Amino acid sequence: MRYLSTRGGMAPIDFADALVEGLAPDGGLVVPEEIPVFTGDELAGIAGAAYPEVAAVVLNRFVGHGVVGLDPAAIAEVAGAAYGPDRFDHADVVSLRPLDDGLVLCGLSHGPTLAFKDMAMQLVAGLLELVLGARGERMTVLGATSGDTGSSAEHALAGSAAVEVFMLSPLGRVTPFQAAQMFTITEPNIHNLVVRGVFDQCQDLVKQVTGDTAFKARHRIGAVNSINWGRVAAQAAYYLYASLRVASPGGVVSFAVPTGNFGNVYAGYIARRMGAPIHRLVVACNENDVLDEFLSTGRYRVRHPEEVVTTSSPSMDIAKASNLERFVYDLTGGDTGLVTDLFTGGSGFDLSSQSGWDAMAGARMVSGSSRHADRLATIRTVWQRCGVMVDPHTADGITVGRRFVENGVPMICLETAQPAKFAATIVEALGEAPPVPARWAGLLGLPQRYEVIDPTPQAVRDAISEASWTRSGGGRAG
Repeated sequence: MRYLSTRGGMAPIDFADALVEGLAPDGGLVVPEEIPVFTGDELAGIAGAAYPEVAAVVLNRFVGHGVVGLDPAAIAEVAGAAYGPDRFDHADVVSLRPLDDGLVLCGLSHGPTLAFKDMAMQLVAGLLELVLGARGERMTVLGATSGDTGSSAEHALAGSAAVEVFMLSPLGRVTPFQAAQMFTITEPNIHNLVVRGVFDQCQDLVKQVTGDTAFKARHRIGAVNSINWGRVAAQAAYYLYASLRVASPGGVVSFAVPTGNFGNVYAGYIARRMGAPIHRLVVACNENDVLDEFLSTGRYRVRHPEEVVTTSSPSMDIAKASNLERFVYDLTGGDTGLVTDLFTGGSGFDLSSQSGWDAMAGARMVSGSSRHADRLATIRTVWQRCGVMVDPHTADGITVGRRFVENGVPMICLETAQPAKFAATIVEALGEAPPVPARWAGLLGLPQRYEVIDPTPQAVRDAISEASWTRSGGGRAG
């Protein structure tokens, strides 16, 4: 399997290089030359398989043959370890629980950091260790987080002798629980950089620093955000797993997906192209509804940092959706010149006047947005009717998903995190605090270590240059 850039300026690479590099050198995103498709018999063969087996099968399709360090046996071993009982506290890894009115809750937060990001990061971390070990190399991971990616990546890679992690998060825009999951890590290969700005600025800084080719080469910088194709491939697995278990014979399902950066729902789009029995993908936004506007009208209007609304579903407080570039690349038939023009223009674009917009109907995506009052009402309703406590992002997904339920088509609502990570909103909705898993008891009282920086590429480069591979403390007291 060969990988290209959405902007056409990268020679083809294999999966291992795509995994390690993260972002293409021309500023585009890495995409496979073609999407592998399962036959009906192949889907039937994995319909009842355990989750680690499904994940390994999906990854093998994207890896292909002859990639050093990533043979099928090694991938199966990594998947087995990534989703083992010492990391995930649900026997099936992914839980599927009927709610009401045709909705099914897909539980993805049974991993180490209580968030769906663990589903990909536990696997990606193992794959990185395999590739780097086979090459005798080490690397620096530079990432940005709106809340959950950071803790998931850091806990997956903490203590690694091959990977140094620098994670950017927006100052004051993640919950206390999310921040503590990151800032209390003591392993010296983990560095938390808190940016005076919003998540979109953190994300831009990652792209700007990795776009500095000399600096990137000197520090062997890669990314593990959802811009990394390994993350997308790993997430496609749970769409296949859930759809094959919930769909009736010969039937289909739909998915409601809360998203801000378009990575989660894009993985569902890839799973559908691979043959998963998916009817529609429902994109759920919060008050920062840039994706709802694009999917409804074709207009992609990038908001300025001061326009980003701080909400009670903060991990979706994003106004510049990085993974949308991959989707637009597909809609335009792989027109790299057009994609480059659209995504380097600065303020956004209107695809409705372009030929690519005609392909939207075939993508089977619809969208909607949810507000604070909506998510509070949904948290209450699901608790009262079903006895299930959901976090505010999942509530956004359920809120919007209900609008698109069709007779005979189950609506699978993807859970994003456990309620303990968003206690204030749960208390506001239900009048009681969510339970905190025993392994995280006392988290908020632990010492925290981080560094606050200005939103400039030089500030990030300085932090990396000063701390990278020193193993002298992993960060400074904050």
